[in-house]
Amino acid sequence: MKHSLMTGLALCGLIYSAAFAQPYTPKNDNEILEQLPAHGESWFEIRSLRKSVESDPNNLPKALQLVRRYIELGRAESDPRYYGYAEAALTPWMQSAHPTAEALTLRATLFQNRHEFPAALDNLNKALAQQPRLAQAWLTRALIQEVQGNYAAALNSCLPLLKLASPLTAKVCITSTLSLSGQIDIAYQQLNQAIQMAQTEQPQEKQWALITLAEMAERKGNDELAEQHYRKAFALEQRNGYLLATYADFLLDHNRYNEVIKLLQNETRADGLLLRLTMAEQKLNIPEAGIHKEILEARFAASRMRGDTSHQGDEARFMLHLLNKPLPALELAQMNWSVQRESRDARILLEAALASGKVNHAAQPTLDFLAQSRLQDARLQHLIDKFKNGGNS
Repeated sequence: MKHSLMTGLALCGLIYSAAFAQPYTPKNDNEILEQLPAHGESWFEIRSLRKSVESDPNNLPKALQLVRRYIELGRAESDPRYYGYAEAALTPWMQSAHPTAEALTLRATLFQNRHEFPAALDNLNKALAQQPRLAQAWLTRALIQEVQGNYAAALNSCLPLLKLASPLTAKVCITSTLSLSGQIDIAYQQLNQAIQMAQTEQPQEKQWALITLAEMAERKGNDELAEQHYRKAFALEQRNGYLLATYADFLLDHNRYNEVIKLLQNETRADGLLLRLTMAEQKLNIPEAGIHKEILEARFAASRMRGDTSHQGDEARFMLHLLNKPLPALELAQMNWSVQRESRDARILLEAALASGKVNHAAQPTLDFLAQSRLQDARLQHLIDKFKNGGNS
């Protein structure tokens, strides 16, 4: 996940300012607006690292270790504050005339999180010019190029990992790209075999592979296998915000709303997770849905005010599925599509185009991309068929 740069932000602010102008006010003193992360083992580790950096401010390896840990926690918790801490810790080292390859790669990761992909790729190219064997730089570049729908470039960035990274990491990178460019069956088989043969002792690496495999199974239309892979990923007990989001989407697609609520009822800090929770609550007519919609409105408004357009895909879903406003949803989905082109981005754009009645031109670039790239996704096929029928079921 997840995140983008858009030139149409000012226009969006004019269109939606009335709806989002007012901050959310709690109805009573007992209402819980947010639950902060527990101060567990990770927090004590962070405190120790911070003290170490403060006591030795010229120690670059220690500073980068702190930055990496913040980023890991940001991903696990889906909490943007950790990325802010990471950026603050990294900034002094970026003021050098010649930042190190590792520092450039971490800054690229922070740009990636904000979906500032051109800036991220520029930093990665500089890092690789300095250190061509830096595996993390190649992997991050591949992930960004894949999200952009540039599958040939992504595959080229994956290939060096065959010599620079673990066999499983290289296989996930390569098969993920192949699965999006017309080779999903062979990609699924190869990754499934790689997971079974992997000797890795890194649970995060195995979890990433299982999530990727689950997403492939979903796109193939094999929901039973997808659920098996998701459950194995959860069984590794590695907290992962992306896993929570993708599995919640799987449950929503199968009308398993009570399970979504059980999964996400304590995950309201992250906008994307709160969105999915609220969608389930609304389907079940649970009163909390109204409160959560107001909170989401305020959060999306705050994001736009600070120039953060990284949530346009989620905001498009919010507009369409929770507020029933297909035209604003379509505008957001189109802006989101101009930056990133994953299956979920195509889906919300096609859904919004159909709901708005604008089936002639709004979705054509997306439909063309899906055809040219040979991206296979069973969840998109019924939408594509509707466009073939002029927007009719």
